Amino acid sequence: MSSMRFTDDLGSSHGWRLRRGVLDDGREVFAKVGAASEMFASEAAGLRWLGEAAAVPEVIEVGPDRLVLSWVREERPSPAAAERFGRSLAGLHRAGAPGFGAPWPGFIAELPMDNAPCDGWPAFYGERRVLPFLRLARLPAADAALVERAVERFPEVAGPAEPPARIHGDLWSGNVLWSGGGGVLIDPAAHGGHRETDLAMLELFGLPYLDRVLGAYREEWPLAEGWRERVPLHQLHPLLVHVVLYGEGYRGSLMRAVRRVLAL
Repeated sequence: MSSMRFTDDLGSSHGWRLRRGVLDDGREVFAKVGAASEMFASEAAGLRWLGEAAAVPEVIEVGPDRLVLSWVREERPSPAAAERFGRSLAGLHRAGAPGFGAPWPGFIAELPMDNAPCDGWPAFYGERRVLPFLRLARLPAADAALVERAVERFPEVAGPAEPPARIHGDLWSGNVLWSGGGGVLIDPAAHGGHRETDLAMLELFGLPYLDRVLGAYREEWPLAEGWRERVPLHQLHPLLVHVVLYGEGYRGSLMRAVRRVLAL
């Protein structure tokens, strides 16, 4: 890589510094810099994998203490950009994955996730996503018992079996940058998963013109019957992550989603 100088400090996030810089060839870049972590290599692997089928920043450099990406010039979202993003997201999911999981260590924010393969999505989601974060969340015993009951129901309520989709894995609105007339994906927790997971995450915190995104997605690749009722199922893991990271304020949302899963 050509040499780089930092031009702007963009603050911090989850223990690493965010910097804007320029290479000596004039290209603008974005960098995450921090203590040595497997997270940087994991994110780079996920971006390269997603980039085979979707718009992502180019990985310029990755090392134990930094990740340097091409700078994404943002623009205002529009209905047309949202529809283009919906179609491209369907194409990404359709690109598929060898199995549920990934061959690199998983991370969401600074929290590690087990990406080891599992036999079927309900088992993967329960054993690799929900239960590990339930242990970290330290919920009251009664709440934890309800979450465990919901996990037991995953095989019944997950809907028709689908092949592993190539998913972003942490697709909240802040990880979609509007650029080039569509959406560019950043900060992935990429793995082979269920495509409804990405859509449920978009709904959790909202996205401009989400109805256009979902409409275009469904035109490109229709969703299985009952997908709307399964949204709370796919939101259990990100809500548990937020309880672990940010505490009691997300407990109510989590338990509402748990009760909706139990009522399916």
